[in-house]
Amino acid sequence: MKRVFVNGYGSIGSRLASFLLDDPELEVTGVGKQSPDSKVAEAAARGIDVYVPESRLPDFEGHGGVRGTIKSALAKSDIVIDASPGGCGYANKTGLYEPGGIPAIYQGGESIEGPEAVSDLLFNSRTNYDRAINARHVMQGSCNVTGMGRMLVPLRNAYGDGISRIDVTLIRRWADIEQADKEVPDTIEMTEAPHHGRDVMATLGPSGSGDDRGAGKTAPPPPQLHVRAVKVPTRQMHLHVMDVRFSREAAESGAMPDAAELHGLLEGEPGIAILRRAKGTAEIRECARKMGFSFVDTNLVHVHANMTEVHGDTIQVMYSDDQTGIVIPENHMLLQAMAMGRPYEEAAAHTEKVFHMAEKKRILQETFA
Repeated sequence: MKRVFVNGYGSIGSRLASFLLDDPELEVTGVGKQSPDSKVAEAAARGIDVYVPESRLPDFEGHGGVRGTIKSALAKSDIVIDASPGGCGYANKTGLYEPGGIPAIYQGGESIEGPEAVSDLLFNSRTNYDRAINARHVMQGSCNVTGMGRMLVPLRNAYGDGISRIDVTLIRRWADIEQADKEVPDTIEMTEAPHHGRDVMATLGPSGSGDDRGAGKTAPPPPQLHVRAVKVPTRQMHLHVMDVRFSREAAESGAMPDAAELHGLLEGEPGIAILRRAKGTAEIRECARKMGFSFVDTNLVHVHANMTEVHGDTIQVMYSDDQTGIVIPENHMLLQAMAMGRPYEEAAAHTEKVFHMAEKKRILQETFA
């Protein structure tokens, strides 16, 4: 049994701790908290021990559930998942994890570039799972990067170098549903030089191979990928508009798929659901709420099949991305690679037992058939 510490108890940390408690192969040693707020009592009520920075211990007097310092929790853990606010990961790495000799998983708010890089590996289970096996420090890709990776790899594997270019417009939510204290302003905000395209390409590795579970196979070179991003005033998921452009030879020879073939390909992906009559992201979220999905998450990419269009050499696909929820099973996959050295197929099967994504996919596809 592996002992896991979750350093942070916000949108990501609370979800991770909950699901890890459901995994009989793991022991959650506790969660880290920086501020003495209502989340301390919430964690304690769920039977989760809370640990805090040594310098902050006096601030937590009177809060039940606090069992000691974060450093003491790390000393009795096999791996830590850093779910602290974005930008804190590097300080935690150099101040806590490396001195304690403990491997760590970082979230999408960190960087793999520059002097404060937390890792040289950006993880996406669909593209580079094997590279994370027994690694010491790895960054989990953000929700948008994870969603693009789930779409990009099957497209490349099926249509190879017939794809000449992919353009993606990311229409991003402003805040998570549970972030009630975070204002959602009435504006559309443009993102200069979004990192998401670079991050997706980074998950493919130096050779651009991707899907490295196929030993001995040579993947086609990655197509050009161009990403633009805006934030809109909603809490209900992200929406990606992906234009997949094929070469003239592929389009004229019939190697370019029609909408039905494309949907059939993507439906075979365990992390993708094909929805044919969902009017919007809130409707999907409401279905998840009614069906009792944990945290009202689907953990999936949802292809809006009624919006797929083919124009000449280009297929336009729209899909919604389950924001925070999509990276939680990815963290579980990464944990198995790093702490257990488990092969991809075994890890995926185990993650399915914990998250029940196949059942969620079935319910969504039947609801929006």
